[in-house]
Amino acid sequence: MRLSKTGLATLILAVPIFANTARAADDCANAMDQATMNECAGKSFAAADKKLNDAYKQIEGRLKDDAAGKKLLVDAQRAWVAFRDAECAFQGGPREGAGSMYPMVVAGCQEAVTDDRLKDFQGYLNCQEGDANCPVPAQ
Repeated sequence: MRLSKTGLATLILAVPIFANTARAADDCANAMDQATMNECAGKSFAAADKKLNDAYKQIEGRLKDDAAGKKLLVDAQRAWVAFRDAECAFQGGPREGAGSMYPMVVAGCQEAVTDDRLKDFQGYLNCQEGDANCPVPAQ
C-alpha cells in the first residue's frame, strides 16, 4: 500500500497523538490534558486516603479495650475530615467559574492534608512505652 504525501503526513501526525493519549492515561507523570491530570490527582488522593485509613484501623485496634479513647479518636477524625474538606474547598476557591482545574486543585490539597494527618498517625503508632503525650498505647 502506498500513501500519498498528505496521507503520510496525517499518519505521522496522528501516531504521536494517540500514543501520548494512551501513555498519559497510564503514566500520570506525563499527563497531557486536564481531564487526565484531574483523574491522576484523584487517584493520588485515593492512595493517600487508603494509607491513612490503614493507619486509622491500626490505631483503632490498639484502642479496642479503651472505649473512651476510641470515641475520642472517632470524634477527632470526623472533625479532621470536616476540616480537610472545608480547607480544600477554600484553597480551591469558589466552584462557580473555577474551571476545569478545580478537581485537580482540590484533590491535590486533600492529598497534602491527608499526608500530614498520616504523619500524625504514624507518630502515634511509634510512641515510646510510657510516653504520657501519646494517645495510642505502644504495641
